[in-house]
Amino acid sequence: VISEDISVECCGEKGLVMTRHGRNATASSVYTYHEKKKDTAASGYGSKTVRLGKDSIKDFDCCCLTLQPCRNPVITPDGYLYDKEAILECLLHQKRENARKMKEYEKQRTKHQSELEELGKAEARSRVEKFLSTETSIVSKPVDPFGKSEKKKEVRSVSNMADSAGEGKEGSGGPSGAEAGPSGSGERRPQLPSFWVPSLTPAAKATEIKKPDMKTFCPMTGRPLKVKDLIPVKFTPIADRDHKTATIVKQARYMCPVTHDALGNSVPCAVLKPTGDVVTMECVDKLIRKSDMLCPISGQKLKESDIVAIVRGGTGFAASGVSLKATKAGAAMMV
Repeated sequence: VISEDISVECCGEKGLVMTRHGRNATASSVYTYHEKKKDTAASGYGSKTVRLGKDSIKDFDCCCLTLQPCRNPVITPDGYLYDKEAILECLLHQKRENARKMKEYEKQRTKHQSELEELGKAEARSRVEKFLSTETSIVSKPVDPFGKSEKKKEVRSVSNMADSAGEGKEGSGGPSGAEAGPSGSGERRPQLPSFWVPSLTPAAKATEIKKPDMKTFCPMTGRPLKVKDLIPVKFTPIADRDHKTATIVKQARYMCPVTHDALGNSVPCAVLKPTGDVVTMECVDKLIRKSDMLCPISGQKLKESDIVAIVRGGTGFAASGVSLKATKAGAAMMV
């Protein structure tokens, strides 16, 4: 109180009043966590982290796509639960996209083949034109053996003509192969002095389309998934006399058909592949695996691959093993 009175008296002459240190910390040289969090929320810079609650976590019997309780549940070999209508629509959409990409790939492939054929025809045409131009340039004159001229005229053969033509081009400084015309006639190509002329600027090539993979994948794991791999699931409704309340509204909706324990995110459970029944992992460990792998419902012999553990959501507690933090990266100012 004394320090506040002194500060008021010292600043009263100029009309300034210092704020309380414990409320806003304006007199402190330390940038506190509260101020940093407050400024981050106001400015929008920096990463934001939020801890998720139970309302933001999917229930064990909800679809991974629609996030709603499944009407016709199916499960993948990896343990992810889907509504049959939603997962079939997802796989069908992937097949349509794969077919569209394959059509574009085939179109691009046909275009490349036609370009290669055109280049081959143009090369063959240029060879023929070059041969014809060489043939027409050969001139042979008849030699008179009984002529009175003292100087004998040299008979020009094809090889002599080729040698003389090559020497003449080299000696006269004729155009090189890069400057000669496409027909080989020796015509000089026009050289543009400006590099920004549109004909000299590099052209962007079309994006090469790779051959698409025609497989369909699980939207959660990214592994290949087929329709025949989906396993139908059968939930056992809990024995409840309340028939007026809807099943979706009830907190405990299903139970284990063997132990009659209520199922939820806090109870590990698995699906028996032959029958599709959902049982607790406690039933699997204490009954099925200790009774020579016999199904307690149908009596069938089970394999280890016939037991599919369901991937559950979190419970809202950190000890459940599910990450309950959601982080969104934002722009940061580096000084």
